[in-house]
Amino acid sequence: MIPHDATTCRRAPLTSANPLCYPYCAFHAARIVGMTSEVKRIEVIMETLLDSVSLAENISLRVAASAGFGEDDRHKIGMSVREGVINAYRYGNDTQRQKKIRLIFELEPEKIVIHVVDQGRGFNLADVRDPLAEENLLKPSGRGIFLMRSFMDEFSVRVGEEGGADVVMAKHLRAPRGHHSGAHSAQNKEE
Repeated sequence: MIPHDATTCRRAPLTSANPLCYPYCAFHAARIVGMTSEVKRIEVIMETLLDSVSLAENISLRVAASAGFGEDDRHKIGMSVREGVINAYRYGNDTQRQKKIRLIFELEPEKIVIHVVDQGRGFNLADVRDPLAEENLLKPSGRGIFLMRSFMDEFSVRVGEEGGADVVMAKHLRAPRGHHSGAHSAQNKEE
């Protein structure tokens, strides 16, 4: 049995074969060694608690860093996950602790796909008001969706397996500065 002592569990590296555990979630990580052609999947199940918001953001920052994302993209991924989990906590699960929030990372060779799944009623993305419309500037709703759409390369909302919302967002892995593709590098060598 895996210990549930948060101080012991937090020390396990992301690439550990043993699940990481936190006070409010279970975290099962596949071994991540660079981005290979196979898809890696990490799933975190959290209680509907406000503490889960920061926890999800911190986990997403670690996963993004391990996948090779730069600082700016890690920040965008972290903020997007934070907003998605806040929405799942507040609107999806209506702050009901017995409901769970699932955070799923799918690491593909060229992008990370993230799902934030709640156990609520779900929602239609078309019904979310545009927070930039003049009549909505002082209203609190829609800002999280706006930020997720702005920070991520792909964004959609589906009906989850249990009927709640499945917020799906993806960020493409960009080559680090100074890194060129093989064809581009060969062309530079010839010149």
